[in-house]
Amino acid sequence: MNEAFFITALCGALFGGTPEAVHDFTYPGGAASIRIDCENDRRVVEFGLDKRSSLDSIQQALFAAEVTGKEAVVVLIDTDGRMGRFEWRIARAANIAGVPIRILSATLVDSPEVGG
Repeated sequence: MNEAFFITALCGALFGGTPEAVHDFTYPGGAASIRIDCENDRRVVEFGLDKRSSLDSIQQALFAAEVTGKEAVVVLIDTDGRMGRFEWRIARAANIAGVPIRILSATLVDSPEVGG
C-alpha cells in the first residue's frame, strides 16, 4: 500500500477532511500551487510512510499551514512496527517545530477496501 491509499482511507475517517486539496500561492518569481494531503476546517495534514521520502513532511505541512492559515499536522504510517531512523528524525523535527505528529500503524487499515 502506498501513501495515496492511506490518504484516501484516513483523511475523512480520522480528520473529517478532504484529500488532495489544491491551493495557489505567489512567490517573488511568479505563481504556483501546492497539493495538501488532507485538509479540514482547522488543519492541514501531511501524510507520509516511514521512509526516507517522508523527511520533507514537516516542511510541506508548515508551508501548507502558511498558505491556508491553518494548523499543520503530520501523520506517519508505520509499515514495519518499529521506531526507525526516519520516524525518529521526523518526530524530533516536528517536536522542535511545534507541529503535532501522529504515528499510526499500517495495520489499522489492513484491507484495500476502505473500512475493511
